[in-house]
Amino acid sequence: MRSFDVPEPDYDRYTNRQLLAVPLVILALALLVVGANVFLIGAPAPLGIEFTGGTELTVDTTDDVSTIESAFDTEPTDIQTSQTQSDRYFVTFGPEAGDGDTSLQEQANEQLEPSQEGGDVVQGVNTFDATFAENTQQLALIGVVVAFLGMSVIAFALFRVFVPSIAIVISAFSDIMIPLALMGLVGYELSLGTVAALLMLIGYSVDSDILLNNHVLRRGTGGDFYDDVYRAMHTGVTMTVTSMAAMATMAIAAFIFGIPLLLAIGTILFVGLAADLMNTYMLNVALLRWYRFDGVNR
Repeated sequence: MRSFDVPEPDYDRYTNRQLLAVPLVILALALLVVGANVFLIGAPAPLGIEFTGGTELTVDTTDDVSTIESAFDTEPTDIQTSQTQSDRYFVTFGPEAGDGDTSLQEQANEQLEPSQEGGDVVQGVNTFDATFAENTQQLALIGVVVAFLGMSVIAFALFRVFVPSIAIVISAFSDIMIPLALMGLVGYELSLGTVAALLMLIGYSVDSDILLNNHVLRRGTGGDFYDDVYRAMHTGVTMTVTSMAAMATMAIAAFIFGIPLLLAIGTILFVGLAADLMNTYMLNVALLRWYRFDGVNR
């Protein structure tokens, strides 16, 4: 099998400011999108039913979406069509629907035509208590914050110098913000699954950034800075691109077989890994070069 050839960039052509400009501008745009979502909807991205509470019905019916909307006393917050079964719909209700999951089932069975003669309209019910959902939301937020702070502490403990350590922290922060902004733009919901994907991105980011910093600051030959960077890239880029290919494959398969959660996770991880390539080998390299040649280490 043909090996993956990692290109060797000509970093001498670009100043530190030029290398920093692209990742910092993209990070600023991502923060603008996330901030706008927080202002408009109170969250960085739409919240899934696990974090808001509510009821989700899986219904098999020959009726169309407009008929499904009018079949219930409470208006659904979302109706999605299964990509693998044309007559299957996922109907979501907010917490204002109350405790009436049984009533919702009765309304569906009375008002909608089943797709199979003698079959049931409602195939499944998932109910999330609003109080429990709020607690889950808080625990998920705490988990992300603790993971990020833990990563920051490890970075500073490993290198014990400010510039290389803060480069890892900024890169990881950007790797989370960029896919989070994408979620807000395309409507992917924050759920336990997508939060897990964001947590995975912290691990991916730390891995590639520590690999780069370790080659330059510890395992370097003491000679050419760019040789040390390229040795780190040979491993890091290969590892990241392989992971991106796996995530893209998962997202495509999830789209074909109609699995929205896996599609969202695969897309988030793919975008986050692409952001990690940019942040590691532009932002982090620029800060390391400034530290090595022009900063406090001169």
